Amino acid sequence: MGWRKMLACAVAVSLLVGVLEIGQPIEDYYRMARNAVRQHPPSGDIVVVGIDDHSLEQVGSWPWPRTRHAELATRLKEAGARRIFFDVFFNAPSTPASDRAFAKAIGRAGNVSLAAMYSRDRSTSALRAKLPLMEFQRVSKTVSVAISYTGMLSIREMPYRTRYGAITIPSMAAALAEVDGPVGESFPLDYAVDTRRIPTISAGDVLTGRLKPGAIAGKDVVVAATTVEMGDLYYVPGVGQVNGGYLNVVGAETLKEGRPVAIGWFLPLVVAFLLALAYLAIARRWVGRLAIALALASVTVLPLVTEARLVFFDVIPAVLLIGIVTISRAWANFRQSYKVRGNINPVSGLPNLNALRSEGPADDAVLVAARVRNYAEITSALPSESERALVGQIVARLALGARGARIYQGDEGIFAWVSQAEIAGPDQLDALHALFRSPALIDGRAVDLAVTFGIDGGGERDLANRIGAALVAADDAATEGLRWKVYDPAKLADAEWKLSLLGRLDAAIGSGEIWVAYQPQLELATGRITGAEALVRWSHPEKGEISPQEFVLAAEQHDRIDKLTEFVLSDAINAAAAFEARGIAFDVAVNISARLLERPGLVDVVRWLLLDSRLEPGRLTLEVTESAAMTSGRTSIRTLEELGSLGINVSIDDYGTGFSTLEYFKRIPATEVKIDRSFVASIDRNASDRVMVRSTIELAHSMGRTVVAEGVERPEILAELTKLGCDRAQGYLIGRPMKLIGLTKLLLERAKSDAA
Repeated sequence: MGWRKMLACAVAVSLLVGVLEIGQPIEDYYRMARNAVRQHPPSGDIVVVGIDDHSLEQVGSWPWPRTRHAELATRLKEAGARRIFFDVFFNAPSTPASDRAFAKAIGRAGNVSLAAMYSRDRSTSALRAKLPLMEFQRVSKTVSVAISYTGMLSIREMPYRTRYGAITIPSMAAALAEVDGPVGESFPLDYAVDTRRIPTISAGDVLTGRLKPGAIAGKDVVVAATTVEMGDLYYVPGVGQVNGGYLNVVGAETLKEGRPVAIGWFLPLVVAFLLALAYLAIARRWVGRLAIALALASVTVLPLVTEARLVFFDVIPAVLLIGIVTISRAWANFRQSYKVRGNINPVSGLPNLNALRSEGPADDAVLVAARVRNYAEITSALPSESERALVGQIVARLALGARGARIYQGDEGIFAWVSQAEIAGPDQLDALHALFRSPALIDGRAVDLAVTFGIDGGGERDLANRIGAALVAADDAATEGLRWKVYDPAKLADAEWKLSLLGRLDAAIGSGEIWVAYQPQLELATGRITGAEALVRWSHPEKGEISPQEFVLAAEQHDRIDKLTEFVLSDAINAAAAFEARGIAFDVAVNISARLLERPGLVDVVRWLLLDSRLEPGRLTLEVTESAAMTSGRTSIRTLEELGSLGINVSIDDYGTGFSTLEYFKRIPATEVKIDRSFVASIDRNASDRVMVRSTIELAHSMGRTVVAEGVERPEILAELTKLGCDRAQGYLIGRPMKLIGLTKLLLERAKSDAA
């Protein structure tokens, strides 16, 4: 590939990454590192009065009555607060007396600002403004807390002003900093401001008179939620989840430092392009090295300098361009040198195994491989210049058995040659092995050589396979204590089995080798087993139990998943119908491949199976992995919606492993979320896992979805999940995957126990 084509490809890839923001997660991590270097405390002019757990314990559970907020505003004003900002919404009326008391209190306090934002109507998906009540607007100012977030609920920038119908409202951050800007223009946040050092006071201490004198005198106060329980959480790179009130303070602290500017990624990419052009086009080596040095400096040192002056830019597309160009150039140089040296062993000058592969033996020839098993041990003990002498002595002995054939040297003591069958027999190899009983003399030192030989006589197969076969035979000879061994073609059986696996799969379904196991699910509220996940199994009469990962993945990759899925669906639906006939309400869950969602016919198959068994659609759950859900196209979404319209439940499986965003969470028409075992396994010991599980449960419940936790293996985990409000649990503690007869016995025993 010429350098012009190389550069064009690098530019195309970098532009694509920049436009689609594919490199944003890496960009965030890189910026986190720079923020850690530049970290500095806030000004201290802004104090957060937090509605925290302490406040809720002292004053009462949330939401508070308006009279409580009125009392808080009065006490803050009495304590000398310069301005008061409520990051709490007062857009809906409460009792007339409470509203009048609040309006009177903020009017007396003066210089009070109340929050406004947009919210999305769940029924219509339309945006509506949440503005303070008009009676509050008459005696206060209004500030906007409307912000847009990226994946993982992270915020990178804030607007100066936001339009609400015919009016524009300044953002809380801009109002706190007393900086104004046009509508539609945003500014980047400087996360080098240490959020952990923002002055914070409990609202409970203010209301109960425990506020230290002078703590807020002359300062701006932001009243906001500071507890995880109240939500309003966002991800701050390098810090973790923080409440929204702190983000407004970070925005204000950023504006207090100066007017921040976000350049974006395109200008740095242009600079990187020019430096890459100089690196590739100018023949002088020092110019190329200087260009690369400047490029590296521009993406490492320069961002630290500019961000300290509030000039922010994204570097990942530029880094990618420089990386592609330098790696491609290095690879091209390597390939060029490899063409010259690639077929020669650099130590001995002998042709290597690549040379042997390119030449290829005659069909009736025998391939002999010799492996010096202690070669690495010997060479590690010898000076580097002595290795050539060692190889010379080894080759001199092998030449006696090779009878004039060309000897090839591989890595780590591997040697091979092609011989005729009549001069590669047992007697010749025994004699050759005897030669190696005498030690080699290297620089006056006696060195013992442990050698075994392998023979491959099959000329039908590819030469690369034959080299491998001869080496396998040599290794087997060493393992079995032999001098040499002929490769056994029976070793191909396992490889042939894997190649013919898909063909055997269809027959296995018909013969009963493929069967369905059921892992029970426990309803935590009642302690009853109310369902199970259907899991496919393959019991081969000769191979034993074959891993589902092996044959399911192969079926997916080679478009053979349809029949296997229909078999599992049919078995699971019929099992649930059989339980229904016994008066046992029972749900079944079946995994669905992402490939099937893109194909027509899945909905018809499921509909027909339900009608044939007379099972209620609500008893069936189809599980789609989170990664598949995240990458689902329009066809897949329509398929899931159509399945849901039939009354069938849709579950997002392995939730938490795909780094999905709230947008994807809302986009998938699911009725259930299944939390991955990696988060469940240690929620009683790992605080971050517990927060993740709890927030997932709360988010799912707020959207009307049930939650299943998988991988429950200890009673402590089950107790914790029950406390967090999880709906169902699945794991070895509840039951291992079992045959239908075992599941039936378990359910009947539980039914008798409950009746007793």
